[in-house]
Amino acid sequence: MKNIVAITLIMLVLASCSSKPEGFVINAKVSGELENGTKVFLKTTDSLNQLVDVDTTTVENGLFSFNGDQQQPKLYYIFLESNRGNIPVFIENGEIGLKFQKDSLNYAELKGTPQNEIFMNFLGESRKMADRARSMQRDLRDASQQRDTATVTSLREEYLELQDEVKTYNIDFAKENPNALISVLIIGNLMQSKAIPTEEVEKMYEALTPEMKASEPGETLKKQLDKSKVTDIGGVAPEFSAPTPEGDILALSDVKGKVTLVDFWAAWCRPCRAENPNIVSVYNKYHEKGLNVIGVSLDTRAEDWTRAIEADGLAWNHISNLKRFQDPIAQLYNINAIPAAFLLDENGVIVAKNLRGAALEQKVAELLN
Repeated sequence: MKNIVAITLIMLVLASCSSKPEGFVINAKVSGELENGTKVFLKTTDSLNQLVDVDTTTVENGLFSFNGDQQQPKLYYIFLESNRGNIPVFIENGEIGLKFQKDSLNYAELKGTPQNEIFMNFLGESRKMADRARSMQRDLRDASQQRDTATVTSLREEYLELQDEVKTYNIDFAKENPNALISVLIIGNLMQSKAIPTEEVEKMYEALTPEMKASEPGETLKKQLDKSKVTDIGGVAPEFSAPTPEGDILALSDVKGKVTLVDFWAAWCRPCRAENPNIVSVYNKYHEKGLNVIGVSLDTRAEDWTRAIEADGLAWNHISNLKRFQDPIAQLYNINAIPAAFLLDENGVIVAKNLRGAALEQKVAELLN
């Protein structure tokens, strides 16, 4: 149930495009009791996707404004002092109108520039689906507390249908609005979450307007698509090396077997830890027949990494640069989420990706037999 809310909230954080007036101005009106002098912060994200401050102003009589010059549309966020949440706004040159209630930032209204108008169109339906998801969460919680298994089952099925509806809506919106920066961001999110095949992502990217391809998110998406081709099934797995827990340098070429599993994981990743017993089982069963595993950890603390190796009984080779998703191996393999895994044959050719559970054992058995 949390996944659908997360997907929708991610989509609430998107948008922007292009227009050529002289500079931009954001004129905002806040309703609700808010003291004069309350600080308002304008922020954006840097190359590491970390929030950075851009400008600060104050609220006077329920009004505030920002102005400047933005040659290329970009996603920014507005934060209120001592208030949870933020308002995504797509800054492009022109006059942007903003209205919101201080206790309901998620329902802010934007108008006045092309990208924000398109963004509001997108949010109209997205908010309805988010409301439905929250209602289903409440009902599911109540049904679980009352041990009403029939209602729980029904609500879970309804949730899966809503999840499909959200996905379809996002895909259709991006296809129908190739001139919108929100579409670029939706496509990037679909690729990162692996919600659709890379081939479909590439078709959606190619349908974007030249302006959107040239935008910052458009260029990032193109780089991700180019990187993904490096690790397509049928290609040779890129070589890499990194420190072991003991401090030695170990390379992929040092551990290749008849079949090799390159497993991206981390001690903090619950799905990874949940899958580890299955990998242990497959490794124990097929290691003597030629299966090798190399674990690439995206941890940041060596003690967490080594403790998880011992706790989960992971008897294979391990390496890590302790840099989370900034790990050069993760970037080389275009890893945006974990667990992620690549199965290689004896020549280092990628024959399968992201196999879990019984599917992993089935493929390993097929390759070794």
